[in-house]
Amino acid sequence: MEFSEKLKHLRLSNGWSQEELAEKSGISRRTIQNYESGTMKPKKQSSYTALAEVFGVEERLLTDDQMEVTLKADRTVGRQAADLEAVIHALWAGGEVEEEDMDEIVRSLREAYAEAKQKQAGKRRNEGHAQ
Repeated sequence: MEFSEKLKHLRLSNGWSQEELAEKSGISRRTIQNYESGTMKPKKQSSYTALAEVFGVEERLLTDDQMEVTLKADRTVGRQAADLEAVIHALWAGGEVEEEDMDEIVRSLREAYAEAKQKQAGKRRNEGHAQ
């Protein structure tokens, strides 16, 4: 994946405009636009460093065209959890959800949580065996 594609993917995944990325990174919007269009790449290592810090990724992810972009699960899951929380609050606040449906929502969330914990525990065990 090319630098331009990675940059755009990371920016959009964070829900930022080019202007917002420019403000956060200290790199001009026009330069961000040129990076994303592929007409130029950073000339200074400090640009890669600034972008990596803003996105919370390793610099080599941006500099190595062989590396694919994968978002950190905790950031993605955290954002999804916040979105889910907002939806649930809206449902309960509106008072339009039947009690039986609310109970089903809570039951489903508990099941999903239990499954996620089991998967994570298994993953930790596997990582422990690999070391």
